[in-house]
Amino acid sequence: MPHWLPRAMLLALWLVTAFGVALWLFLKLQNLFMLLLISLFLALALEPAVNWLHRHRWPRGPATGAVMLVVLTATITFFSMLGSMLIGQVLAFTSEIPAMVRAVLRWINTTFDTSYSPTTLLNEVSSVSGLIEQYATGIANNVWGAGTTLLVLLFNALTIALFTFYLCSDGPRFRRVICSVLPPRTQREVLRAWEIAVAKTGGFLYSRALLALICGAAHYVVLIMLDVPFAFALALWIGVLSQFIPTVGTYIGGALPVLVALVEGLWPGVWMLVFVIVYQQFENYLLQPRITAKTLDMHPAVAFGSVLAGVAVLGAPGALLALPIGASLQAFLGTYIRRYEVTEHPLLSAQAVEEQDSEPTEGEARDTKVPGPASEGPEQDRGTRA
Repeated sequence: MPHWLPRAMLLALWLVTAFGVALWLFLKLQNLFMLLLISLFLALALEPAVNWLHRHRWPRGPATGAVMLVVLTATITFFSMLGSMLIGQVLAFTSEIPAMVRAVLRWINTTFDTSYSPTTLLNEVSSVSGLIEQYATGIANNVWGAGTTLLVLLFNALTIALFTFYLCSDGPRFRRVICSVLPPRTQREVLRAWEIAVAKTGGFLYSRALLALICGAAHYVVLIMLDVPFAFALALWIGVLSQFIPTVGTYIGGALPVLVALVEGLWPGVWMLVFVIVYQQFENYLLQPRITAKTLDMHPAVAFGSVLAGVAVLGAPGALLALPIGASLQAFLGTYIRRYEVTEHPLLSAQAVEEQDSEPTEGEARDTKVPGPASEGPEQDRGTRA
């Protein structure tokens, strides 16, 4: 046996054991890593505002607390308005159910020559009461599970808030600790990456907030003009949702206002749908490129693909983290990728491609010429082959 073989086998055994322990720890602490990642994202997003307050003689701790309080107030206001809107809409829909049932039964009786009434309908569906009671019992048994889930979500939210506060308020100290174990050249690269991440994440949040404000204000005006109820809550809903899901977020967020407008009538729903589509095009081609040119600088298709990749890897939090992470990686790699001067070619200019498509080709030009006496013989054969 070679003298190095026992040592190599022992080293391989230690490597396999270390890998297994690391994988086991990662699986056990996966939830904690996710909370830390979300906290880091929030800290990077809040740090520009905290730095601005710190430059105006605010201590970092109170500045971080003030910024987090503003964000928490805005979040609670948004969900409270959305919840009141949903409750009011459900109550209004419930009050309209008897009239809707009578209208449907009237149409059925007229169309199919029947004599159904609400009383007979209730008698006919009474046979499924046992199934309804069983379903209600299942819901009652799941109340404890729903309460446990709510407590877990509350604990996770408090954990994220605590980590976010410490990462943001002690940001310089945290970066100093990290750089203290790195060589000077690596320290500069880490600090540059951190600076890019802060700029991109903060710019992403603030530019999206401005776009959400513009989007919400525009839809609020249209909802008021169409006399749609809960106009402010619906405008707030579509303004927030449309900015964190690129390209299709406006359509997903606009589905609810369109449905509420359809309850009021057919034409309000149609006009609301038309405005949602028109505003999406206006935002994609005119508004968004000017606002996010210095913050994200990402193509809409790349942004949408980043969101899909984030959802596939991290689930729902990945949709929120995908855009700033992608923009930070793009900016960081852009500082190290060497670029060259591009040679001129028709394929690189859209205008040149259009002009080339509109002009006749050399073969078409030859085909349109009237052959003369000098074009007979081999020259004519070559023109024909061309």
